[in-house]
Amino acid sequence: MRQIFAGMPWWVKWVAVPLLAIFVFGGVITSILGALISFVFKALLFVALVGGLIFAVKKFSGSGSKSSSSDW
Repeated sequence: MRQIFAGMPWWVKWVAVPLLAIFVFGGVITSILGALISFVFKALLFVALVGGLIFAVKKFSGSGSKSSSSDW
């Protein structure tokens, strides 16, 4: 790979080639990033909802008996 860029100026390797890659693969990159961000958001939302559910169950039904934690 180094032989390909051996006689080229620095801006070809560091500016032109990345811009061409973004131009050609830009849609693929944005769709992958969008899917990844969506997955992370949904995973965090799931964790928050499960945590809220556990908190609500412990707050409203766990006040009567303290031995419910030994059931696990």
